[in-house]
Amino acid sequence: MQRSLILVLLNCVLMFGLFGCKKKQEKNPATVNRLEKSPEELLGNPKYLAMSYGGYRLNSRDQQPSLEQLKEDLKILNAMGVHVLRTYNTAEFPHAANLLEAIHQLNQEDGRFEMYVMLGAWINCQGAFTDTRDHDKEDEVQNAREINRAVELASQYPEVVKMIAVGNEAMVMWAESYYVHSWIILKWVTHLQELKKKGALSENIWITSSDNFASWGGGSADYHVPSLKKLWETVDFVSMHTYPMHDTHYNPQFWGIAEGEEGLVKKEIIERAMVRARDYSIAQVDSVKGYMKQRGLNKPIHIGETGWASFSNGHYGDDGSQATDEYKEGLYYKMIREWTSEQGMSCFYFEAFDEPWKDAANPGGSENHFGLITVNGEAKYPLWELVNQKTFEGLSRGGKPITKSYGGDLNALMEQVKLPVGSPKTN
Repeated sequence: MQRSLILVLLNCVLMFGLFGCKKKQEKNPATVNRLEKSPEELLGNPKYLAMSYGGYRLNSRDQQPSLEQLKEDLKILNAMGVHVLRTYNTAEFPHAANLLEAIHQLNQEDGRFEMYVMLGAWINCQGAFTDTRDHDKEDEVQNAREINRAVELASQYPEVVKMIAVGNEAMVMWAESYYVHSWIILKWVTHLQELKKKGALSENIWITSSDNFASWGGGSADYHVPSLKKLWETVDFVSMHTYPMHDTHYNPQFWGIAEGEEGLVKKEIIERAMVRARDYSIAQVDSVKGYMKQRGLNKPIHIGETGWASFSNGHYGDDGSQATDEYKEGLYYKMIREWTSEQGMSCFYFEAFDEPWKDAANPGGSENHFGLITVNGEAKYPLWELVNQKTFEGLSRGGKPITKSYGGDLNALMEQVKLPVGSPKTN
């Protein structure tokens, strides 16, 4: 009897051990099959937030971020729910290659880690950034290097590179230093699509160009040329840019204090201005959709860039439209994320971290202050709630934990926030 009882107890322990192990295994998510992740699954999926990314922490791109620094940033972005990044160059600097390697190493360390990339290939006109630039011709040698390097990297990291963007604001005419005509972008997009057909590039990679809304047909008729329509037919999706912050200076009909708002409290005046700013972006998206429909086209449209700087000593600061501060940045970030998620669109928000090289000669320039996180790891107002939720617990940048700007004191922040100033025509 005693022996039988012992056997029963042993069987119970054994059964419990077996079921216990099985239950533990079920709790561990399976390793992600990243090769099978398609662009269609990633783009427009709110579980895979997109972000524009440059990891430069100093005032020159000659000083590249290390692999460990890139990994630091990737872990921060992953904690935020960001799983798709956009880069800008392939051959001129090693940043993109190093980023892909950092992602690859994190993939090896954690089978559940997910980060994918839209790889940007920079495109220039002949003589770009010189006094002898020729917008009717391209810098074919440098452009070929960028494209060829993009193909090499996509082949080397097939589990990471899911999209390639040919050019960055390379077709918009106000990019006077380097822009090219749409037929040149079409040439390289066609080249990449041909490589896909030949098997020299994965057929699962989507090809686009990342450019201003006007360049995609949402602007003046100057852009509505046959090569643009052909480009629409050739890309797999459209990556368009919209920047209402810049237009608080250049086209400020939506900015300022509208009639009847003068008696409102400060926060409500600002919120209404930011709603108009968001709606201004929506109108630009709609203008691109209008071009598409008028020409019988049908391609997915996603936002390749939009953002709001937190500081400016120029057009958008205290001596200008008074658009730039962390509070307005936070409102815009929240509104544009909510709208694009509702629309099933990806938004490669610009940008993750401040990059001081962008306007190195002018530290107060707005281009240095588009990040959601400062160089030293302070989360700006848009991300304060994530800090409250301990999203960044255990993570750091440059050895410093992620903390709130202004010490998390909203009153201190609001003391720096100015009411929007429009043009004389709007006020």
